[in-house]
Amino acid sequence: MSEPRRSFGVLVLGLLVSACGGSAPLPPPPIPSANQPAETATDTSPRPDIGDMEIVQMDAPEAQTPFVFGVDLDTVQAGEFDQGKMWTFEFPPADYIEATYGFRPDEAWFERARLGALRIPNCSASFVSPNGLVMTNHHCAREFVSQVSGEGESLLDDGFVATDLADERPVEDFEADQLVDIVDVTEEVNLVLDPMESAARAEAREDLLEGIRERILEEWGGEDGGHEVEMISLYNGGRTSAYVFRRYTQVKLVMAPEVQIGFFGGDPDNFTYPRYNLDFSFFRVYDDDGNPLQSDNHFRFDTDGLEEGEPIFIVGNPGSTHRLQTVAELEYRRDVGDRYLLDMFRSRMQVLEAYIDANPEVSEELDLRNQYFSLSNSEKAYEGQIRGLEDPIIIARRMDTESDFQTALEADPELDSRYGALIERMASLQDIKRDGAAVTGAFSAFGNPFIDGSTIIRGFFALQVIAMRQGGAPAEDIDGMMDVVRETPNMPADLDALLIADRFQEMVDFLGPDHQAVTQLLQGRSSLATAQGIVAASALTDSATAVAGLEAGSVSPGDAAVQAVVAFLPAFLELNTLFVEVGGQETEIAAELGRARFEVYGTDVPPDATFSLRIADGVVAGYEYNGTVAPAFTTFYGLYDRHYSHAGMEDWALPDRWANPPETLDLSTPMNFVSTADIIGGNSGSPVLDRDLEVVGVVFDGNIESLPGDYIYLPTLNRSVTVDVRAILEALDEIYDTDRLVLELTSGDLATTEAQADGRR
Repeated sequence: MSEPRRSFGVLVLGLLVSACGGSAPLPPPPIPSANQPAETATDTSPRPDIGDMEIVQMDAPEAQTPFVFGVDLDTVQAGEFDQGKMWTFEFPPADYIEATYGFRPDEAWFERARLGALRIPNCSASFVSPNGLVMTNHHCAREFVSQVSGEGESLLDDGFVATDLADERPVEDFEADQLVDIVDVTEEVNLVLDPMESAARAEAREDLLEGIRERILEEWGGEDGGHEVEMISLYNGGRTSAYVFRRYTQVKLVMAPEVQIGFFGGDPDNFTYPRYNLDFSFFRVYDDDGNPLQSDNHFRFDTDGLEEGEPIFIVGNPGSTHRLQTVAELEYRRDVGDRYLLDMFRSRMQVLEAYIDANPEVSEELDLRNQYFSLSNSEKAYEGQIRGLEDPIIIARRMDTESDFQTALEADPELDSRYGALIERMASLQDIKRDGAAVTGAFSAFGNPFIDGSTIIRGFFALQVIAMRQGGAPAEDIDGMMDVVRETPNMPADLDALLIADRFQEMVDFLGPDHQAVTQLLQGRSSLATAQGIVAASALTDSATAVAGLEAGSVSPGDAAVQAVVAFLPAFLELNTLFVEVGGQETEIAAELGRARFEVYGTDVPPDATFSLRIADGVVAGYEYNGTVAPAFTTFYGLYDRHYSHAGMEDWALPDRWANPPETLDLSTPMNFVSTADIIGGNSGSPVLDRDLEVVGVVFDGNIESLPGDYIYLPTLNRSVTVDVRAILEALDEIYDTDRLVLELTSGDLATTEAQADGRR
């Protein structure tokens, strides 16, 4: 945290003292964004569904031993891969693959897998032709489909097909990162940090990693060299690598189907299987001269597909897992952290859903459906995670893992002296966090305008701007705060008030109606009336007006939104003080535990996901569910059955061009399939490859049983869900009549026009 930010904290506290009295806690760290929970767990994957079972306590003959349907929890043991199979490219699992699948991939195989894969905003992708063609999920492209929709167009609903090369539409703010090199800097980092006191390591580590990043970036041509360097911490900081990316930014949208077929089944079918989704889209990367990028690093389509039992490999960027967390951390998430987030997501979904239904045109302009999709995805993911954490067998397996790890540490005097007490120390920190449960619930994921309302977010940062000006902070620091105000999207006044009111009501529910922050904020009014009054009176309800007012100095601490922030800020600072006191210690202990795990288990236990490139293996396999068996593959037959069986229901309504398909559409074509591969949010859009590194599908989801995959991988019922390339090709050919794309995907040839492609096929 910079010095200007510290002086700002003192200034804000000074405003608090003059406005409402009270003591001065520590200054707040940066506000956590609501997008962070989405990456910390929002999208997810992996686990066997025992969560619905009723827990029965039975008396054992000699002692009180917990049983669940006859299972003695004291005898439950961890599985070999409970901590996952998200292998890193630093430590490629050649021996494991050879032992498991009967072939040994060499360095060239892993290099091809690495260079064909891409990381794009919040998702994964891959090159699928020598002409810069990129495949990912439809839900990873939604934002960009809306972005390129012209006046009078609704491409999210109607789909988009670039008939000719010239029709491909440029997208903004799209970055495709190709991992071209990995530099392990663990020893360099440890050599500097190990002699330091633990309290000094965090800040020193940040400065050290930035220095290493700048040095390596300079080796690759510096800021203008077309590369990015990212420092990746593995094993919670136990190991560190520098990832060098070739970054592509000249990108155009090529094809995206209608949202009704890309998200067929809507929320009810999300995180379920059998599925019938064409969740795919295509972009194209262009070079600096405006031509399609030429590259040998791409995956060819396997038009023959797979059969059940065959191995597959998923190369992508899983966002975040917490499989190395202690049991005490998981229990805190179950009881407080994740549970409060889930309640908040559900509440905001109700607000957005009601507004979208009442204001469809405005909602389309504001892209509110995508915001709702994101919240609903998070809601279902968190629900599944909590159900898993409530499952005593899953917790028992995690306890067994932790016990084995503790035993291994204690068996080695050197390891025991350094690491032996860490698990117990982490548990004590969770007790401290539980003491702050009220403020945690009141401000869960605070900082996102679609969760807290735009006016309140601007009020929060406006207060910081005012305080920094009074304290004489540097102009560049003030401008950084102003950027947040500028970038906060405008919201219709009625929606803004509803979102603000929802947050205020959470403050009432968790802090209590008599809490000083609540009484000063509401002053006897309801949450909604207070929110409506703020939106009506504040000069911060519009981005341009807010920026102009702050620049001119006409926005004062007396502004209605700023005053609201002043009212609840003492309670918010309690939460931030908690994170200042506990968060740093948690990070340090987690890093030490990660280092200890690596010393005990080596690369046999993969590190947690960090939205960095991994390779996961599995086999195509159905599974038992609901008293029956889910097939490994679904077909177009099932798509139409689902549509007609739910006749008249919007989630299963087919787009017009699908309602009456041509007779030539082969309804027996495999559409979606499932495998045992280990994935989680961030893997969306990852290529699914066979042993020859040919594309057999694009992964888009996990089943409902996979949701506890954030903290344990249980392949018995866990499944990743994939769009089969045979369905993609059949749809492109028979429904969308895009011979140009089919030709490129099957032969690598690039036709500049559809007519040209017709002549080549």
